Amino acid sequence: MNTERKVHWEKIYATKQPHEVSWTQTVPQTSLDMIHECGLPKTASIIDIGGGDSNLVDFLLDAGYENITVLDISANALERAKARLGEKANHVKWIVSDVLDFQPETTYDIWHDRAAFHFLTEKESIEQYLQLLRKYATSDVIIGTFSDIGPNKCSGLVVEKYNEDSLEYLMQPDFVKVPCITTDHITPFDTKQNFLFCHYKRA
Repeated sequence: MNTERKVHWEKIYATKQPHEVSWTQTVPQTSLDMIHECGLPKTASIIDIGGGDSNLVDFLLDAGYENITVLDISANALERAKARLGEKANHVKWIVSDVLDFQPETTYDIWHDRAAFHFLTEKESIEQYLQLLRKYATSDVIIGTFSDIGPNKCSGLVVEKYNEDSLEYLMQPDFVKVPCITTDHITPFDTKQNFLFCHYKRA
């Protein structure tokens, strides 16, 4: 485990509320649209990588999805999500892990990652993540990263930015691009962050 990364995120989620961090979305509409566009049944296995205390899980549960996993390096983040969901949290599998240490016990029909992948900036870490995808993502992959005109940092950490071609290069030949879109995320501080969201199908 990357101890520094773990300490960083535990501190963030222990000391800051959702309105105090840039990534908060009241409604994660782009992610929801792409998940629905996968066209898979509500029994499909979905994992949200770096889900933290994102509201995505709330909307997925409300939409009737039955097999949801949320993974995050921060136990504090997941505890906050559980507290918000109350009894509904019992219908979700929660995993505290650095994604690079993740050893899945199953495969996933939908692998969703908004703003976790772009924190991997070393070639070895990126390849390790991609190996997980190749082995455990069986149908659809949805990745949201800062675009090439997005911020250089998030939460004080340098990120890797992508455009449609550079992300597709990493995903080939195992995954085929469906749509990619860019969208401005308006932070709780009323600033803009340009995101690239790409949806891939298993080749």
